[in-house]
Amino acid sequence: MEAPAAFVAPPQPEAATAVVLPERLQRREAERQQGVERQRQKKEAQVVKEEQSEFFVAAFAREREAVEALLTAGSLEEAAARLQGLQKLLTESVRFLAPYEVRQGQEAVARLQGDLAARRQQLQPKKKFAFRALKKEAPPGSEPRPAEPARPAAAAATPGPGPGPAEGEAGGPPLCGFSRAEDEELELGPAELLQRDVVLSELRGCRVRLRGNANTLRVRNCRGCTVLCGPVSTSVLVDGCSDCLLVLACQQLRTHRTRDSRFYVQVTSRAVIEGCTKVSFAPYTWSYPGMERDFESSGLDRNRNNWKLVDDFDWLATDKPSPNWSLIPEQERISCWD
Repeated sequence: MEAPAAFVAPPQPEAATAVVLPERLQRREAERQQGVERQRQKKEAQVVKEEQSEFFVAAFAREREAVEALLTAGSLEEAAARLQGLQKLLTESVRFLAPYEVRQGQEAVARLQGDLAARRQQLQPKKKFAFRALKKEAPPGSEPRPAEPARPAAAAATPGPGPGPAEGEAGGPPLCGFSRAEDEELELGPAELLQRDVVLSELRGCRVRLRGNANTLRVRNCRGCTVLCGPVSTSVLVDGCSDCLLVLACQQLRTHRTRDSRFYVQVTSRAVIEGCTKVSFAPYTWSYPGMERDFESSGLDRNRNNWKLVDDFDWLATDKPSPNWSLIPEQERISCWD
């Protein structure tokens, strides 16, 4: 008689489910705890950010009032030094400030820079009166002497009718720079630029070389120009320009109402554009003898360059890039400027 076959019980699905279920619960609990931790860290970071913002607002207001008092007292060199410190405070605080706070700070600094330029012009000693020799009349029959070719209006140029001052620019003639030139090669050196406020306005088809350390630079209403500029201690404002090539090193770059222009920049804060179209950016590549000395004088950090961080105040979407600016492709970038 054969022995009965051994009975094998079928697998119980309930047992497998009993093992898997706790693992799912554990995984969900771990994810929940991670979410709670992320929220806690986010809240702490927000508190720190608010505290930093409050500190900045108080410190900025205190320094701004000090600069205004120095300007009123006529202590312009000390005011310029404090204003440079104010610009540095704003630049170092950009990473935790809200966009509207950055904009308010930039506008305050630009206004103070304009006030400083105006006070310098106001306190500039007036030229002493001197008798001028009478022009001798040419003898009869002699040929008149040909007139000398006109030169571009420079620092002492008298402004005629035209567009009003750009943002941050004081009215009246520029203290240093060029105005209303066409198809000219223009240049200023270290002695002429050292901590001066420079204005380039209404130039057409010019090539400008600024070898030295200026305090501020304003490029206003220029067309088809190339501007090569050494380190600027504080800010550069480009306003109302088109078809220009600008090579700039500065703490702060603001560009308004500008189109079809290329920028090669060394900038320690984020560049700002407003009312601009078809502007593009690449890193700063110009060099000239003595540039390292000018960078030391300017206080700019050569190892810090935010050339591709651009804030477009006309583009508020965070999930799509602004169509108003772009990066210059590497194969199209200029490396030799001579």
